[in-house]
Amino acid sequence: MSVFTLPQAAKEEVLLSELSALTAHHRAHCAPYDRILAASGFEKASSVAELPWLPVRLFKNLELKSIPDDEVFKVLTSSGTTGEVSRIYLDKAAAATQTRQLGATVQTVLGPKRLPMLLVDTKAMLKDRKSFSARGAGVLGMSTFGREHVWALDLDGHVDLDAIRGFLEKHGDAPFLIFGFTYMVWLHLYEVARDNGLDLSNGILIHSGGWKKLVDQAVSPSVFRERLAEVGLVRSHNFYGMVEQIGTIFLEGPGGGSLYCPDFADVVVRDPQTWRELPPGEPGLLEVVSTLPTSYPGHVLLTEDLGVVHGIDDGDWPGKRFSVLGRLPRAEARGCSDTYREAA
Repeated sequence: MSVFTLPQAAKEEVLLSELSALTAHHRAHCAPYDRILAASGFEKASSVAELPWLPVRLFKNLELKSIPDDEVFKVLTSSGTTGEVSRIYLDKAAAATQTRQLGATVQTVLGPKRLPMLLVDTKAMLKDRKSFSARGAGVLGMSTFGREHVWALDLDGHVDLDAIRGFLEKHGDAPFLIFGFTYMVWLHLYEVARDNGLDLSNGILIHSGGWKKLVDQAVSPSVFRERLAEVGLVRSHNFYGMVEQIGTIFLEGPGGGSLYCPDFADVVVRDPQTWRELPPGEPGLLEVVSTLPTSYPGHVLLTEDLGVVHGIDDGDWPGKRFSVLGRLPRAEARGCSDTYREAA
């Protein structure tokens, strides 16, 4: 059952109601969040874009949770380049919901059955605690959607061609799942498949992150898809997500070129100077909203990424379709969270 069903107007109505209720809930159960909203003068929103946002960086500076300590089931961490860490607090209900909704999102393109899975990474990465929080968690999270897992890289991080060939000989005649970070897929699967004549035509690729390393090689998302198609891999889906809104991912549609919002989430693009909502076609700062964060006030977050909405109700799936354009320069992004830290 797809989670990409609601036209934008219907989605706005549902989200405004649910997110407004979440705002009231978090205000009542999270004292720092209540102080932030009081300082901002927020009372009521008449649209999703009017809901009060928190800068995502704030989770590195404040303990933000709407559950008592004895109900904390899991604490997720996200390490930044400066060693700052976001802490996201989940109770059992929130953890179960995010797992279920992530599964529903991914199954839109994978189908309901778990497929044989080729992981474009090394198992040794799971033992490296420094890289584990981001990369390891991503690999482990996605691995639940596959079976009979095979790692494409050996323990030293080198391509294991025999393992890849063995996987394709066993599973290549029927649909199979491939997961990896974007630059890893390019370097360690696409180039290997091209140079060794491997057939990936029954593969379904889910990938994310690492675009900067490819941009340095002049590999754009469209070039990435074109080259993968040359080795038979035509079903390719990029996604965008973050630990601060765990369980919510924005998924690339079958036609490529755009990310889509599941029914329980949406994006708003804002002018970085005035904070007003920008219309389709105008790039700005990306805000992400989701009904999944019930145990902490992460339901309306201003990211440090630039994005643009390309169109509304005019693509593979209903709702907004958008692209992520890269990070906002560091100083500007820090400014908005400093404002909120003072208010808190």
